[in-house]
Amino acid sequence: MHFLRSSIILFLIYIALKVNLCVPSIPSSLKTLPIAGHFDFQHVHHAARDFGNRYSFLPLAVLHPKSASDIATTVKHIWHMGPGSRLTVAARGHGHSLQGQAQAHRGVVINMESLRVSKMQVHTGNFPYVDVSGGELWINILHESLKYGLAPKSWTDYLHLTVGGTLSNAGISGQAFRHGPQISNVHQLEVVTGKGEVVSCSEKQNSDLFYSVLGGLGQFGIITRAQILLEPAPKMVKWIRVLYTDFATFARDQERLISVKNTFDYIEGFVMINRTGLLNNWRSSFNPKDPVQASQFKSDGRTLFCLELAKYFNPEEMAVANEEVTSSISELNHIPSTLFQSEVAYIEFLDRVHVSEIKLRSKGLWEVPHPWLNLLIPRSKIHSFAEQVFGNILTNTSNGPVLIYPVNKSKWDNRTSVVLPEEDVFYLVAFLTSAVPSSRGSDGMDHILSQNRRILESCERSGFGVKQYLPHYSTQGEWRSHFGLQWEAFVQRKSTYDPLRILAPGQRIFQKATAFSL
Repeated sequence: MHFLRSSIILFLIYIALKVNLCVPSIPSSLKTLPIAGHFDFQHVHHAARDFGNRYSFLPLAVLHPKSASDIATTVKHIWHMGPGSRLTVAARGHGHSLQGQAQAHRGVVINMESLRVSKMQVHTGNFPYVDVSGGELWINILHESLKYGLAPKSWTDYLHLTVGGTLSNAGISGQAFRHGPQISNVHQLEVVTGKGEVVSCSEKQNSDLFYSVLGGLGQFGIITRAQILLEPAPKMVKWIRVLYTDFATFARDQERLISVKNTFDYIEGFVMINRTGLLNNWRSSFNPKDPVQASQFKSDGRTLFCLELAKYFNPEEMAVANEEVTSSISELNHIPSTLFQSEVAYIEFLDRVHVSEIKLRSKGLWEVPHPWLNLLIPRSKIHSFAEQVFGNILTNTSNGPVLIYPVNKSKWDNRTSVVLPEEDVFYLVAFLTSAVPSSRGSDGMDHILSQNRRILESCERSGFGVKQYLPHYSTQGEWRSHFGLQWEAFVQRKSTYDPLRILAPGQRIFQKATAFSL
């Protein structure tokens, strides 16, 4: 009995030691770091949530920095702790990650929005740009730059996202066919590396770090400031939607529009399957060209493809804008009775998704799980993809919009870390679904995730050469496959700028280098 008791005690001691070694407590040294901001060790639960609402990993602490120096001091301190520490660091913007990418399990999460204390600086002249914090929201940049008659060239569909967040991925919307993604419209960055160094970088200065960080999924540094290129801002937008029943015709019109000059400033599209009454909803904000014919058009039970277009203009240019729009639309092959138009202020158009957010929040439908799937598909495979998915794997689009539109690869810089299909034109296809938490039906999480898996398996089986945008994988083997020929360069950049693998653990690309793994 004495031997058994001793054995149990020794075993419990062993377990306690193992736990202490593997699960860090709050390092007292963090509490004494010389920073202007502050750490919060108590109220950390918000940092374990994101827009995806699928993963929740509690950090040990949340840093609310006042400056890039605070972030550098923290990262450098963890860097100096060496591989004996398991602490990691994640930068969190407005919390719109989908799969826990901005979380740090028992690590430090940096609240990047705390950096917004410094004022934006708009630089006018022949080369206009705005100098902003990495934690600044794009909607605020829009408001500030419009005071000078300027605006960024490239956007995302939703503007309540941080600069650092979108630049760590790419930042895509309907302007990308002309201006490229947001990462193609950056003049300079200030970055805190995984060693705690504050580095200014651009195309001409520390260019390898500059291009590593752009689209780098937070792996090489934390973006603390950015200089975003601007252009003269219009005041008004002609907003147009037309419908197609034939995918080939829809895709052909989209591809022609992105290949010619002086057509539209924004080109997107989306798929509608079994969306009864959707056109009736549109009539509250869009005016059909032929109200009688439009009212007779029935969408029930059909797969429809909507081409969404925008033409920017100023009031004094309305006649010219109308003429250009009429000319461009006359060359399309849409269903004639389904031409819907609206004229709205530029800022209203760009912030259009926020209107939907307000409605969904009022119904308690915003903070639900969002098992989104975003794919980049080579042009040569898009018809086969559409045939396999729309109406077959995907039998309705009532769980959320399905976007689909082509972009020109020539507008993307191949020196960045972002991974793209190999062809000159590729499509973004985004399944932006919302799940009802308690549902076991077609609007439930299990069904949607199963649907996503079937789509990915179909792509893999058919050899489509698809790449995920906002990628999420569970193993390094899957990441290696995702990056393909870029993998070795990606690993080399990681060892250069974040050798202990401290940054962005939520991406699950690299494991923190520890004394146990060395």
